[in-house]
Amino acid sequence: VLNGGIYQNPMLASSSHNTFALLVCTVYSAHTLSNQIDPHTNLNFTKDGEQDAVRCNTRAELVKRGCKENEIISPKNKRNIAKDDPLSASQNGQVVQMRPQKIDLDLRPGLPVSFNVSFKAAEGHPVDLYYLMDLSYSMKDDLANVQVLGTDLFAALRKITNHARIGFGAFVDKTVLPYTNTNKKKLKKPCDENDQQCQPAFGYRHVLSLTPNKNDFEAEVKKQFISGNLDSPEGSLDAMMQAAVCEDKIGWNSNSTRLIVLTTDAGFHMAGDGKLAGILEPNDEKCYMENNLYVKSTEMDYPSVGQLAMQLEKNRIQTIFAVTQNVESVYKELSKMIPKSEVGVLSSDSKNVVQLIERAYNALSSKVTITHDNLPEKVRVVYRPICRNGEKSEKEGVCDQVHVGDEVIFEITVTADTCMENKFFTISPRGIKDTLTVTINTTCKCQCDTAGPIIDPHPHCNMSGSISCGICSCKDGHVGQFCNCKIGNKQEHTLRASCQKDNGTECEGRGDCVCGRCECHNTDSGSQYYGPYCECDDDHCEKFQNQQCGGKGRCKCGKCECNSGFEGSACQCKTSDEACRTVNNSVCNGRGICKCNQCECKGGYQRPHCLECPGCTDPCQTKVNCIECLGFESGPFKKNCSEACKTISSTIVKEAFTLSPKECKQKDSEGCWMTFKLVQLLSVQTCLICNSVDCPKPPNVIAIIGGSIAAVALIGILLLMLIKLLLYMKDLKEFRKFENEKKKSKWAEVRHHSELFVQTEIAVTHFRLVSLDSDCVGFMLI
Repeated sequence: VLNGGIYQNPMLASSSHNTFALLVCTVYSAHTLSNQIDPHTNLNFTKDGEQDAVRCNTRAELVKRGCKENEIISPKNKRNIAKDDPLSASQNGQVVQMRPQKIDLDLRPGLPVSFNVSFKAAEGHPVDLYYLMDLSYSMKDDLANVQVLGTDLFAALRKITNHARIGFGAFVDKTVLPYTNTNKKKLKKPCDENDQQCQPAFGYRHVLSLTPNKNDFEAEVKKQFISGNLDSPEGSLDAMMQAAVCEDKIGWNSNSTRLIVLTTDAGFHMAGDGKLAGILEPNDEKCYMENNLYVKSTEMDYPSVGQLAMQLEKNRIQTIFAVTQNVESVYKELSKMIPKSEVGVLSSDSKNVVQLIERAYNALSSKVTITHDNLPEKVRVVYRPICRNGEKSEKEGVCDQVHVGDEVIFEITVTADTCMENKFFTISPRGIKDTLTVTINTTCKCQCDTAGPIIDPHPHCNMSGSISCGICSCKDGHVGQFCNCKIGNKQEHTLRASCQKDNGTECEGRGDCVCGRCECHNTDSGSQYYGPYCECDDDHCEKFQNQQCGGKGRCKCGKCECNSGFEGSACQCKTSDEACRTVNNSVCNGRGICKCNQCECKGGYQRPHCLECPGCTDPCQTKVNCIECLGFESGPFKKNCSEACKTISSTIVKEAFTLSPKECKQKDSEGCWMTFKLVQLLSVQTCLICNSVDCPKPPNVIAIIGGSIAAVALIGILLLMLIKLLLYMKDLKEFRKFENEKKKSKWAEVRHHSELFVQTEIAVTHFRLVSLDSDCVGFMLI
């Protein structure tokens, strides 16, 4: 019993022998009880240190402990059929196809209860059929056949029932781009130019409410003309949603079987497609019909398949998809998501629509599906149909091939997993109005017998309280299992705080706080918890080879105390240090302790013998000064070597090292390389030092000076040669320039003489001889 509620193990719930029963109903702490009790109940049932919760156990365990049958309280499930009208055939359109109609359950949490529900398909049940037709241009031939369909359609329905009604609606698509041409002329006449009988574009129009008159159906359908749109998918889901939610407009009968027959030769738009036209408002699943026209078609997005399926199921509407073969696969997938729906292949001109509807209706009516709605949380329902093809299911019960007059039974099991009051849910066949209402209440309080005299105060409670469900209910100012603690001026929460370790659970949940001290309970094995806060017990220590403390010790307050010769957290190891000893007979090289024959090293040293320490400072560097003074009597510690290096002993070796420790090579104060090894022997480090050092040879001064002079001379010669080369290149450049200038000068002289000769030749006809003297003859240009 937890907080006054009855504990029920779900794994044992199916067995009446193992179902938890009560000596008396109780809780873990006596001060929290508020239930009634039989004063004659065995008050000394609990032993010293036992929790009051031991009163709650299986019936077998309680009897084993000495309980009498009349002292054991074990509530059983109760069921009451509040309404159970018999199954009946149709009378004035009223039928009862499922019984019972109301049942009340009083359950123990976790304990299931089963009951049967009967269903019988009644003959002559009213049928409402709403014919919803695609009037896009591709359905032109089909409309002509549907306009004369009334007589045949009513004849087919008359085979099913005498109470049949039929209605008509039409759809195309939203009158916005890109679904419909929005040109004003095209909106008025979206069909081909040569087609005179064409009605304006529309989304969904309700044409005829459900009527039993076939003449009205034919008359209204004949008034319809074809329309048109742009894209192939149509607004089918828009039309079906409005036909489902506009119950008053369509005229659905509350007692009838409701059918929607959708005929089309194209696919459908669904939620999200409206974004192409800038329509972002989601469909709200409400009716928007004015003058028989869906007025929110251009403002609200298409519904989703889930929304449509929910509304069809909520309004008990079954769907028949009469579609052409090219879209059959599309609507078969849609049918899987819409409960109680069938798909039939329509001929290209819809001539076979009557036979298609008849076959689809028979398929729908012969399949009975029982399911639930409004199921409360923590309630489970399992169906087991008692029929030819029924299978157990946690969601619904299904029976196929159920004909008119056949009665089938569904075994329904209900389990409440928690306490609840006045919760209810409904069970009904899909597509049928009949409903079973199941009301659930749970038994979560003790039903203690109060017929005997009430003794208050009771001697069992030290005259400071009364008996309540077998335990003491203390008066104000008194606490404890037997009300034996008087708290005086102290507050109860102050006393209880002293029973809490580190502000944790009171007495670690293993005892009762009495007068500020913990009174510990017994463990499951019969021993007792102990300690100031009941924190200790001797039953829960580490195990080895499935034995507590390996069978080589005893458990004490959760830790193993091992026998002589064994150690370890579970006494799993023999006491030995053989594997911890080193070649020098030390244990873990003095850098750890041996536990379970393994070294537990300190200071960063590693197993197996704590010899190496990867994270420690390199000893080759820290001991180099001591090595120099011990091995070669030099260095900074030369004068006080024995004092500064008293923790190190040294040995000079002449040959190669044979031991495994890491070899060190460091420079001394004079720059020579020393080679040594350090070996840890307990608290003393032993040095193995090579008796020779590797000192670098002094430099050859003559070679250095000679080399330097040769280098300088070589560099000087190279520089002179470079300068000489540069001067030669410059002279060569000047000479070439001179040669070029010289050639230009000769060419200018030749040209001058040529020009003079030409001028003389031109003017030769314009001169006369002039006699200058006896030796010269001249001429004068004219």
